[in-house]
Amino acid sequence: MTATSDDMKEIQGRARAWVQVLHLPFRQQRWRGQAGGFLGLGTGSSLEFQDHRAYVPGDDPRQINWQAYARTGSYTMKVHREEVRPQVDVLLDASASMSAYPTKRQRTLELLAFVLEAAFSAGASVRAFAVRGPAHAVLETDALCSGRWFEALERMPAEGVAEPPALSRLPLRAGSMRVLVSDLLFPSAPEPLLAELVRSQGRGIVFVPHCSAESAPGWQGNHEFVDAETLLPQEHRVEPDVLKGYMEAYARHFDLWKAAALKLGAALVRVDAEAAFLDAMRAEGVACHAVEVA
Repeated sequence: MTATSDDMKEIQGRARAWVQVLHLPFRQQRWRGQAGGFLGLGTGSSLEFQDHRAYVPGDDPRQINWQAYARTGSYTMKVHREEVRPQVDVLLDASASMSAYPTKRQRTLELLAFVLEAAFSAGASVRAFAVRGPAHAVLETDALCSGRWFEALERMPAEGVAEPPALSRLPLRAGSMRVLVSDLLFPSAPEPLLAELVRSQGRGIVFVPHCSAESAPGWQGNHEFVDAETLLPQEHRVEPDVLKGYMEAYARHFDLWKAAALKLGAALVRVDAEAAFLDAMRAEGVACHAVEVA
């Protein structure tokens, strides 16, 4: 998946406008970690009141509820909700099929830019990885900000076959939001990959770019297909019943992924590559809580 710094800077500029309209669902999750602007699971010094408790020696006297003391003569402490910094692990499926068509490649880059801008604008701690089958590469923060993250992809080994991203090899953080950008076009059961996204109390979100050339192709008669992973051509004759069978199998494939995501508590959003970005994200993303309206 090649790009240029200028390509990414232009896309990132538009992403900054998109995150004024749609956010990642940070407020649907309780966080643990570094100080930040989102409510955590513990107690802290935010402005949001949580509870009262009895005073014990060593407590900060500034947190004593003096109004309650005037009424009862007993010292009680105001307990406020802790404010923490969200953790986001961004996972890009770098298999060749992600850039098989120009519109799909563009939407993949836009999704990556949106996720990164949404995470950075929320003050989240971000880690990003490109994954190609069993191989992965770390996308460094400076490369993400400069738009030169794609250089890490050039150092990854070629795939050759369609394999699911090996997420089990990645150092995903406990309790993090894990956002995977993938077309999910590999012949494997969905449960193992989705289970990796939600393990250790992770919040799994999958954005699936797709285009009409895959979902509703106009194949008819003799046709030369090129395998996106091996680049090997294959000649086939496509009759109407063959095309119908393909489209039914394609729809069934994603029905299985959606059912597995619902079962495991992950959000899975198919994002139309030919629609306007915000419209494509709203179509499924808001309803399944993968994004929220600003």
